[in-house]
Amino acid sequence: MAVPQRRTSKTRKRLRRTHFKLNVTGLITCPNCGTMIKSHHVCPKCGFYDGKVVYLNGKYVTKEAEKKAAEAGKKSTRKPAKKSVEKKAEPKAE
Repeated sequence: MAVPQRRTSKTRKRLRRTHFKLNVTGLITCPNCGTMIKSHHVCPKCGFYDGKVVYLNGKYVTKEAEKKAAEAGKKSTRKPAKKSVEKKAEPKAE
């Protein structure tokens, strides 16, 4: 039976285990709601992808649905992406 001649030191053991780590997948923040999502995926929280609503109320929004809504005289089901509003710094009164 194989028995180690010497005890594995803490340093050697820890150096061997430096590669045992979890990789964080490519996560980005959703430009619409700010949640962390996988890159190039539809946001599960708000349904946005590439600045457009593609998933709304449990259904995917398609171009055909857009055309039918336009023909019926309804508003578009797609929403524009929220644009960040820059606040101007106000000078402090002393």
